[in-house]
Amino acid sequence: MADRVTIQDIADALGVSRNTVSKAINNTGLLADTTRERVLKKAMEMGYKQFSYVTIYGTAKPKTVLPLETEKQQISLFTSNFISSSHFASTMLDKFQRELSALGYSFTMHRLQEHEIESLSLPSSYNKEQTAGIICVEMFNKNYCHMLCDLDTPTLFVDSPVMDLDKPLKSDCLYMDNQTGIGCFVREMIRRGKKRIGFIGDIMHCQSFYERFLGYRNAMYLSGLPCPEEYCITKNKEGAKIPGYEAYRQYIKEEIQKLNELPDVFLCANDFAAIDTMYVFKELGIRVPQDVYLCGFDDSPESHVTSPTLTTIHIHSQIMGFSAVHLLMSRIKEPALNFRRIYTETSLIYRESTED
Repeated sequence: MADRVTIQDIADALGVSRNTVSKAINNTGLLADTTRERVLKKAMEMGYKQFSYVTIYGTAKPKTVLPLETEKQQISLFTSNFISSSHFASTMLDKFQRELSALGYSFTMHRLQEHEIESLSLPSSYNKEQTAGIICVEMFNKNYCHMLCDLDTPTLFVDSPVMDLDKPLKSDCLYMDNQTGIGCFVREMIRRGKKRIGFIGDIMHCQSFYERFLGYRNAMYLSGLPCPEEYCITKNKEGAKIPGYEAYRQYIKEEIQKLNELPDVFLCANDFAAIDTMYVFKELGIRVPQDVYLCGFDDSPESHVTSPTLTTIHIHSQIMGFSAVHLLMSRIKEPALNFRRIYTETSLIYRESTED
């Protein structure tokens, strides 16, 4: 039996420190995406225990096996949204597609129409006989997601509907870490004397929004502080399905106008909810950060150019794309594996909206 591969072995092979390898493998600390990717690839290539379920394709090792021409060679993306409208999704899928291509798989995209979702119908463009696996992005209808899981095709969800109140999906799920950065942000605000903190975002929109609200609530509770209901703008106006629609801004405006006093800080479920809130504040003559601090989540390109620039939490989209490929490939290789819920790290970035 070959000697067990250690973190030190990987570090020696790459010429980096043991600490760097540990951070990459355990998703802790701050590392450049390129460094983390290089470490993870080497760990998989060397057969490190944590990645023993992953087959490495595209290397010179004897175990390298690309799909045979007679095998299913297509990976299907299901989405209910325009991917180009999400910086996170488009960046992640760019990495996902490039990794798939290197493994010999083709990639097809199926944007579902509302009538297909309501009738639980597969799009006519989908070919089950050619499909080796399915990846779902921006898919938040529970019934449709359960239907996809029943197709008996290896499936991966990148984010999902809110599943904490329902039966779990029979699939792997990949998320960004939705709570750690928020907990760090809340504690830093409290350290600065900003103890009245609110939350804005439709928490039933998706699992990630729900977890971000839980992260906020838990951080406040553990700090001995309340989460006043009037500071938690967590629903949505009927018909406003996606933050950014005028109806959603109107809902935020109405809720803000009900407040007798602003909190010190509003934490938002994503950058677009924060930008909508900033828009409403300008209409109401509320200044950011002089009157209230504001924080988003995603580190979208828009967050860099708002006035003021937006404090936010960065999602490592390329790492998520890399992780998505290898989760799906391992499921295709070993369909009987227990279903997994995997999180990738995020990084808190302070900008002008919190006087940084």
